Order: sequence, then C-alpha cells, then structure tokens
Amino acid sequence: MTPVERIAHLRDEIRRHEELYYIHDAPAISDAQFDALMNELKSIEAAHPELVDPSSPTQRVGGRPAEGFETVRHLAPMLSLDNAYGEADLREFHARLCRGIDRDPSEALAYVAELKIDGLSIALTYERGRLTRAVTRGEKERYSVAS
Repeated sequence: MTPVERIAHLRDEIRRHEELYYIHDAPAISDAQFDALMNELKSIEAAHPELVDPSSPTQRVGGRPAEGFETVRHLAPMLSLDNAYGEADLREFHARLCRGIDRDPSEALAYVAELKIDGLSIALTYERGRLTRAVTRGEKERYSVAS
C-alpha cells in the first residue's frame, strides 16, 4: 500500500471511529487502538508533509459536534492531555518537563497523577452558585446553559 493509500485508509477509519464515539456513543475499538491509528497517521504525515491536508484528523480536535448549540470562545484556553502507555512515555514527559523548567532531568520531581478518563471535556462557569455557561472543547466550541 502506498503512503497516499494508507493515509486515505487511516483517515477514513479514524473518521468512522470518531463518528461512532462522539456522535453515536458506541465506540468499536479501545482508546489505545484509536490512538495507535492516529499515531500511525501522524507518523506517515510527518514523513510525507506534502500529503498533510487541513481536513485530516491530525489537524483538528475531536469529532463532529452535535447540532443545535451556539459556537462561542472559551474564557481561557482548554488544552488537551497527552497519553502515556508505559514507563518510556513517563520518562519522556519528565525530561520534557525538566527542559521546560530548566532543571536537570536526573533531578527527582514530585508528581500527582490520576487516570485519564476519556469522554467529554467541558468548562463550567458558575455565578453566585448558578450554572451560567457550559462549553465543550473541540474544533468549534459549543455553548449551552442549563435553565
């Protein structure tokens, strides 16, 4: 299979799984399997930058949003989390963090960690104890207020 064919196949598969996950709430593969598809696509696109397309799943966040919500800007950036599947990923995270704070990577740092639970990311704003704004993260942020 040529890189063009493999990229087309991966993009189709990723879009299909995004549709199942985000729209139908019926994932057909594990998060690790989805991440493997996305990482393979990123790798091929990195090796063949001329094949990168703005509509590629690597160039946006999440799947197609549900209809019926107003689009708004976040009050503060809502950033994504990276995945770690093993010790090597954690060591790379530590090294990257140490570079960012100008510390020696051999220096021990204290961490607090928790499992990453995939699902909807949402920023909630309360004013005087009342929910006034609920905004999801994605290519187009969606806004809804509970009555």
